Amino acid sequence: MSEPTPDSAAEAPPAVRVPPARPGRSYDRSIVEGPLPAAIWKLAWPTMFTNILGGLQGMVDHVMVGHYVGFRGNAAIGVSTQVFIVVVAFIMSLFTGMSVLVARFVGANDPLNADRAVYQAFLTAIALSLGIMAPLGYFLSPALLDFVNAAPGVQAEALPYLRIMFVYSLGMLLFYMLGGALRSAGDARTPMVLGVAMTLGNIVLNVIFIRGLGPIPGYGTMGAAIGTVIACGLVGAYGVWRLWHGGWVVSFPREMGYRPDWAIIRELFRFGLPTGIQGIAMNVGGVLMLKFIGSLAASAAAQAAYAVSYTQLFAFITWTAVGLMGAAAAVAGQNLGAGHPERVREGVRIAARYAGMGAGVIGLTFLFIPRTLLGVFGMDDPVAVDIGVQLLRVLSVSGIFIATALAYTGGLQGTGDTRGPLYISIISQIVLPLGICFTIQQLGTLESIHIWIAILVGHMARSTLSMLRFGQGKWREIEVRVK
Repeated sequence: MSEPTPDSAAEAPPAVRVPPARPGRSYDRSIVEGPLPAAIWKLAWPTMFTNILGGLQGMVDHVMVGHYVGFRGNAAIGVSTQVFIVVVAFIMSLFTGMSVLVARFVGANDPLNADRAVYQAFLTAIALSLGIMAPLGYFLSPALLDFVNAAPGVQAEALPYLRIMFVYSLGMLLFYMLGGALRSAGDARTPMVLGVAMTLGNIVLNVIFIRGLGPIPGYGTMGAAIGTVIACGLVGAYGVWRLWHGGWVVSFPREMGYRPDWAIIRELFRFGLPTGIQGIAMNVGGVLMLKFIGSLAASAAAQAAYAVSYTQLFAFITWTAVGLMGAAAAVAGQNLGAGHPERVREGVRIAARYAGMGAGVIGLTFLFIPRTLLGVFGMDDPVAVDIGVQLLRVLSVSGIFIATALAYTGGLQGTGDTRGPLYISIISQIVLPLGICFTIQQLGTLESIHIWIAILVGHMARSTLSMLRFGQGKWREIEVRVK
């Protein structure tokens, strides 16, 4: 793939006359005019809080499933989540393209085109999720679980969970679309409120459907999926209603009609498709890594350790880093749209420093109290615990590198450079870690520690390459082609 064509360093002015924003709506100009540390923190902390609270909901799933089903239920959720993300990454890439456009237009104080981008992302996501992801996900789920070498007991728990997530995923997609649009426009608090509502509803519903309540039977692992899709669907429906009626910093543009706008959709894919391929590449790498884990002598125990240590506990680092990644993207996109490239560079560096420090603090708990953390999830199998402790100690170092990488990735993607992170992810998430595992497997006996070290090497490479790519400054020349 070639880089986006840099016809000039300046943006082409939109040809459409911009009507005034709807009453009560205004953009937060402190992002392009005020102190950068304050702007980064204002955008990041609500997302961090939402991610942590949402992650706690996932932990409730694992804790309850671990107690009521056993560690095979934990492994089933971990494997299913990895497979689900591979497929959903493509549709989610549209929201990266939408965020690039919204941030750029908001920075240029162009509300009409910002709203156009949100609505066209909404239409495209519905078409792809209902027309492609739901039917294909349902029928391909057994083959996908076979591909990752899920043990028979794990696969029996994972199949109904995965099918429910695929078929009823639209609410989750709408929630992520709303969050991306609002944060890119400078409003991180409304997504936080929506996230809190969804998480609390999800926890209540999962408690009901996992263990059962009154006349409602307990569905075990499958109940976690049922609660998730219901909670996401309710919040997604409310968000669409609000976008239709207005009152948020973005809304549906009634002035332009409601048919597909192919100029906007092309830009969604131009910026978003590389991110989708990147997401698929990263998660295919994760699935292939699960295949290596499945080849170990104690495969079920290793899968359970990976599901809890990496998917759940390591998420404390990625949740905070993703909040800073989103802040870096919004600050970078809006300041580039406002013609302040020097603020783009400084804002991303500030976000990276915050991310690295936060990961270091969380990593200390992985290093000093790993068994306590694993015990919270009901993990008492001695082999699974030993493997989980081993992984957490490696992740205590690895987290610093991935957190820094995510901040720089946000800066690149926010400015529209979505192809650079794609190339970096292919090298760091596929070529290096999988190559290490394959080589060791061919030359000797692959053990769990070899897989964990391969993950660390990949994270180190991603951090280094992301910083180098951002330092090249090619993002200065990327323009949005919307008339």
